[in-house]
Amino acid sequence: MKTLLHLLCATVSVCLLTGCLKEGEKPTIAKSYSMLPLGSVKAEGWLLETLQRQRDGLTSRLDEEFGDVVGPRNGWLGGDGDQWERGPYWIDGLLPLAYILEDQALIDKVQPWIEWTLASQDSSGFFGPAVDLPNSLPGLQRNKARDWWPRMVMLKVLRQHYEATGDERVMPFLVKYFRYQLETLPGKPLDTWTNWAKYRACDNMSVVLWVYEQTGEKWLLDLVELLHKQGFDYTGLFTDGGLGTFGSVHCVNLAQGFKEPVVYWSMVKDSTYLKAVAKGFEDLRKYDAYPNGMFGGDECLHGNNPNQGSELCAAVELMFSLEEMLRITGDNFYADYLEKVAYNALPTQISDDFMAKQYYQQENQVMIKSGDGHNFDQKQEGTALDFGIRSGYTCCLANFHQGWPKFVQNLWLRSEDGGIAAMCYGPSSAKMEMNGHTVCVNEKTYYPFDGKVEITFSISGLDAEDDSSVSFPLHLRIPGWAEGSVIRINDDEPLAGVAGQNLKLARNWKDGDKVSLDFPMHIKTERWYEKSVSIERGPLLYALRIGEKWVKHQYSPKQRHGDFCWEVYPTSPWNYALLNFDEAAPDSSFEVALDVEKLLNNNWYWNLENCPLTMKARAVRIPWWTMYGTEAGPLPYVVKRHYRDLDIPQETITLVPYGCTTLRIAEFPVAR
Repeated sequence: MKTLLHLLCATVSVCLLTGCLKEGEKPTIAKSYSMLPLGSVKAEGWLLETLQRQRDGLTSRLDEEFGDVVGPRNGWLGGDGDQWERGPYWIDGLLPLAYILEDQALIDKVQPWIEWTLASQDSSGFFGPAVDLPNSLPGLQRNKARDWWPRMVMLKVLRQHYEATGDERVMPFLVKYFRYQLETLPGKPLDTWTNWAKYRACDNMSVVLWVYEQTGEKWLLDLVELLHKQGFDYTGLFTDGGLGTFGSVHCVNLAQGFKEPVVYWSMVKDSTYLKAVAKGFEDLRKYDAYPNGMFGGDECLHGNNPNQGSELCAAVELMFSLEEMLRITGDNFYADYLEKVAYNALPTQISDDFMAKQYYQQENQVMIKSGDGHNFDQKQEGTALDFGIRSGYTCCLANFHQGWPKFVQNLWLRSEDGGIAAMCYGPSSAKMEMNGHTVCVNEKTYYPFDGKVEITFSISGLDAEDDSSVSFPLHLRIPGWAEGSVIRINDDEPLAGVAGQNLKLARNWKDGDKVSLDFPMHIKTERWYEKSVSIERGPLLYALRIGEKWVKHQYSPKQRHGDFCWEVYPTSPWNYALLNFDEAAPDSSFEVALDVEKLLNNNWYWNLENCPLTMKARAVRIPWWTMYGTEAGPLPYVVKRHYRDLDIPQETITLVPYGCTTLRIAEFPVAR
């Protein structure tokens, strides 16, 4: 696997750079890139529209729609309501959205959570609702309130708050809490109250390492070591092939835990941990993965049948893990993977108005109907596929808000050689200080729907003749799928980009300089479950366009999922097998069309109406592939020539980007 070679090369280079520490020298934390201060990267174009829709939807209104849990009675506001993860989950996405949009109303909504949390710390360093638990709480709720896990989420929140504001209270607060952890964890380990902290210790480790980089306190590395030892052994899980076993790990734990060996490696620099992660991704592809970047996990690991569910929490947590692994290693595998999840799995699982979400999504999803007619590990009283506010468990309702804002924040990074880096692509801008000058970059693009990117520099303070430029390197990721990429600086001779590698442009940059990138988007087909085929072009997965009928469904009074949800029924056929395509040269087998008017005149593309891209393919309907309960029946392995004996006509079907669909077939059987 390409990533294994990249990671091992990164290991060697970092180890050579660090060498042996001299006496009194502080250990360094390995990383390739760092985030810019929160708010330095802005969304533009369709990405800005996305964040604005999120702001106007549940992200700003969750305390109204879900007030019994994240409203004023929440334990993280000092109330007697929910004491656990859901309040911190919400703020973990609301806070970066607020500062990226510079929305004062959202910032004001965040601030009481910050103030109460900072004020809650006692003399020992412990903080949070359990400092003063109301006696009326039942035993399970009291255990959850004491749990290490929800504090890990709030640590992420406090780090973001500090990076956005520089609040001087945060660092002493964190140092005091980490001393408390170092002293307390030996007697009260991570799994004392619930087991979630054991599986998600990496979120704690990451913030400890970040504080270490700010303070240089060596004992913090002892705490990282303790958290690693008490945490779940993801290194062993990956090395021993555990991802090939159904139910071996919870889907969200896996999404969060993938980064643990990489984060630990950044401290110890032992290639064992990078090899383990490479093996984990290899096995994920073999046993559990889908072409949209996600994997069967409804709730526990459940293989790669495209009828299995994939949880929304897992999507946003996998994105967060990939962002951190990318910054640490600099490996483009993680950037390619991150874009795959962000531009395929994420948009399809949230409604256009951000007022409803889907707990599970299916790769082959031909009907969304309440009920238990699915082979899911957990079915959430039959609401797991519905679009609603409280469908499924409420963790995803509180947690999905971090997906898009943190993705925007990681579009532009600072490189460790003093430069800037475009590691993922999307319409955006960024501002940073470089060698005494303020450098602004503006990225104009319709990516991922188009492969052309234009980056323009605006640099302040270059008035004097002897100070007409500023020197720094620009790192440009060349996606792994982008064979034949061309890069041009102003009107200079074009440069060739190597797919899967970074192009480093170290030069003196002037105000108004322009870098143009052209990433050719070739069609690629891959084999998946039961020899089914997926079709990709650039970072986008394509799926069958199925007509949709949305029906409002009233829940039974006995159910705990709110008043209603949306069911979705197909209005066009779905049971197609692909026909007559050349796997060796797929560009010649499918016809791609770009609707320029839709591309230019809309800022929201993630639905069938506004989708600017379509692809035509030859197919035949398979009459014996029918509904099984409320989902597609078992995927035909290979449709043999006997379909011709039934005189089934060939048809031209329309495919659209997966993220624009609600109902779809994305893994097609093949007719021969």
